[in-house]
Amino acid sequence: MKIEEIIEGIRKRLDEVDGAREEALRMTREIVRLSGDAVKALHRGEIEKARKRLKLAGNLVDELKDLLSPYPMLYYSGYVQSAHQEFVEANLLLAYLTEEELPSPWDLGVPEADYLLGLGDFIGELRRHFLHLLLRGEIERAESVYEFMEKLYGELMTLEYPKGVVNVRAKQDQARYALERTLEDLTRAKLNRSLEEKLRAAIGDG
Repeated sequence: MKIEEIIEGIRKRLDEVDGAREEALRMTREIVRLSGDAVKALHRGEIEKARKRLKLAGNLVDELKDLLSPYPMLYYSGYVQSAHQEFVEANLLLAYLTEEELPSPWDLGVPEADYLLGLGDFIGELRRHFLHLLLRGEIERAESVYEFMEKLYGELMTLEYPKGVVNVRAKQDQARYALERTLEDLTRAKLNRSLEEKLRAAIGDG
């Protein structure tokens, strides 16, 4: 085969890959946007709006998998992984807030490694929910959230794999930091409430 023919064949293949990459970038940006919108809606209590956003995102996740099935080097790239993480995080938050069973990576149609990274981010979103509850004075509910965060962290820490398999160490570190700060906030809130109760009791006795 002549070198010109070889190069032309390579060029044709790379043009196909590049076209798929451009379309994948567009789709992943939309998945991230929809998932972010869903998370914001969930924190505002807009459950149905969140469900609609995640349904649209889920359709794109499926389409993306089909689009990139001939190009595994693209499907397992960083930008696809990031989109999956956002999608997982939002779905886990929806399930938790609506007291539904947590979806698995197989339910969501994403790679297991991407799911684990999204699970790590989910702990951060739970902290945000925890803080909203504290601001409303719902300490018992906030404590329940903390306990669930602690359980997730415990499970996450059972995973010990090299970075080449799944880069879970960074998520473990972030989760540990979020858990420590959350415990500090919870302890402070409970102490403050205890002090307020003692002051009220003292004033009442007076």
